[in-house]
Amino acid sequence: MGVMPQVRAAEIRRRARAAHELLGERCVVCPRLCKVDRRADVKGLCAIGRHAVVASYFPHFGEEDCLRGRRGSGTIFFSGCNLRCVFCQNHDISWEVRGERADAARLAGIMLELQALGCHNVNLVTPEHVVPQILEALPRALEAGLRLPLVYNTSAYDSLDSLELLDGVVDVYMPDFKLWSAEHAKRYLKRADYPEVARSTIAEMHLQVGDLVLDGNGIARRGVILRHLVMPGLVEETEAILRWVADELGSGCYVNLMTQYYVSGKVGVDGRYEEIARGLHREEYERALEVARGLGLRLDPRSVGERRRLAPAAA
Repeated sequence: MGVMPQVRAAEIRRRARAAHELLGERCVVCPRLCKVDRRADVKGLCAIGRHAVVASYFPHFGEEDCLRGRRGSGTIFFSGCNLRCVFCQNHDISWEVRGERADAARLAGIMLELQALGCHNVNLVTPEHVVPQILEALPRALEAGLRLPLVYNTSAYDSLDSLELLDGVVDVYMPDFKLWSAEHAKRYLKRADYPEVARSTIAEMHLQVGDLVLDGNGIARRGVILRHLVMPGLVEETEAILRWVADELGSGCYVNLMTQYYVSGKVGVDGRYEEIARGLHREEYERALEVARGLGLRLDPRSVGERRRLAPAAA
């Protein structure tokens, strides 16, 4: 069974009621603290009101090997987002509301569909602003036979109140620690408080589930997978993040250093953000790998091979 045995459907219903209160009058589901009543279907900055909007769902074969396995990770992409990353690669669903409005019954049904397709887990992508809706759907799914591990795939711009309600419910936390400094976070994410929030939330996630544990087939069952997208010209941000991981979470923390950055979103439009309007250089990624190895971090196997795809700085 995915959701930990001590957290049964009745307890999750209690937590869903508590989470529902977070939506009210002044929404505090995430650190944005929007002054709107989402219970009344008023939308916050995330562009989502009372019900979640699902942009797409399918067995995903592009995730880490320990998530996708042979049958795929059961990925649910939620529309809306509480950040405004200028380089967003999913801006068509993060900044715009596209997809299917899903109440609790429908969201539970989607989880069960993914299980019926044979997926190894239910992978909740961009869930920070829809924690109450997820908790509302889970009892229905559990009582109908959901037994897959739950993966919480987040930017790490989460509320500690929301994470407390997920303790014992989420099996695998997958935060993407984007940037270290308030200066860069303000410029590229439009939230200067992002690094401080991310440090506290990732520490809480690790406290709840610990280091990543794989089953006999190499599939993730419990723990933290920390992602970090290495960005052009910002390797010092990467170094600071990796040193924090080693110091605060320990060398056993599973880290995926990603090379998927490309010019997207608002980058390069009318000459904006020209300092990151290029691809990642091989030397930049190799430096990130060197630091991670020097710290003894547990690297995702794909991280090591990714540098072959990158062009050198002189190219």
